[in-house]
Amino acid sequence: MEPLLQYVQDEFVPKKELPSFQAGDTITVYYEIREGSKVRTQFFKGVVIQIKGSGATKTFTIRKMSGTVGVERIFPINLPGIQKIEVNARGKVRRSRIFYFRELTGKKARIKERQDR
Repeated sequence: MEPLLQYVQDEFVPKKELPSFQAGDTITVYYEIREGSKVRTQFFKGVVIQIKGSGATKTFTIRKMSGTVGVERIFPINLPGIQKIEVNARGKVRRSRIFYFRELTGKKARIKERQDR
């Protein structure tokens, strides 16, 4: 059953050209919002705290601060409403899921920038 599922995902799920990113990176996701017959583009800028799953079911979670309240949003990679993803900064973290980031405030909540060479 597994090869059949993989074949269907490869053939019929459209592939998007998205930049590579990982936990700790600051990214901006531009996605469509449909309100009745109107369609508008909204963006969500924050730090990637986890990437979960594989293939067609892959998702990533972004966390941002809205005032003093932390807001997290989970996006599926294959969401048709995603227009583009921009990587704003590459962060240097030691874990692939940085849930400890939720409790940090102030200067402790900063992530060092990774030096890519």
